[in-house]
Amino acid sequence: MALNFIFSLFLHLTSLFADDQPVFKGKNLSTFIYNVMIYPEYSRDNCLQGTVTISFKLNKQGRIYQSEVQKGFGTDLDLEALRVVRLTSGKWIMPADHDTLVSMVLPVNFTLRDFKCEQRSKDEISAAINAYQARRGMSEVIFNYYDKKVPGVTDEAGEMRMEALKYQLGYDEKFIDRLLKQAQRKLKQEDFEGACEDFHIIRRLGSDKSASFIEQNCK
Repeated sequence: MALNFIFSLFLHLTSLFADDQPVFKGKNLSTFIYNVMIYPEYSRDNCLQGTVTISFKLNKQGRIYQSEVQKGFGTDLDLEALRVVRLTSGKWIMPADHDTLVSMVLPVNFTLRDFKCEQRSKDEISAAINAYQARRGMSEVIFNYYDKKVPGVTDEAGEMRMEALKYQLGYDEKFIDRLLKQAQRKLKQEDFEGACEDFHIIRRLGSDKSASFIEQNCK
């Protein structure tokens, strides 16, 4: 089934000290965010949707120097909302009297269509969120193993455990290929930080498919 999602964005910029607010340089902020959005795989597959609120601060040049999830779900929706907001860095026209210590607030709404998500109960949604947290813990076991693995040293028992864990989590070659394509898409968006994070995840899953990309783009 082709992905068909609606991404809507409402900007609430609040300043206690100035009447003028920062203005996005592009024609339309919501269109910019829509074009760079990559709906996260886990949340898409588990019908997780809703609003993630990001707070951030801008310097005098309109660059984001601090950003964080103010309210989210604790899933990959939070990470994607944070990523796309950070991509607006440097794309703001700043009023002369803007207080750079004041936090801006940007709610990012994720909505899925044509995934039969209306059939999912609140309990199923809650279970999916909890499962994501458990999944993160198991993923760290894999990451730590390959971070510490000495090149050229054979550890058959360790490899068997990791292969079993990767199978349980669905980290197969198809998953790695999808993650590689996602990272390449981020490169085209000039999101080198986000792309390199994906490339390194591939490496930390024991695959060498991202090695050349890391060498070229992740100095």
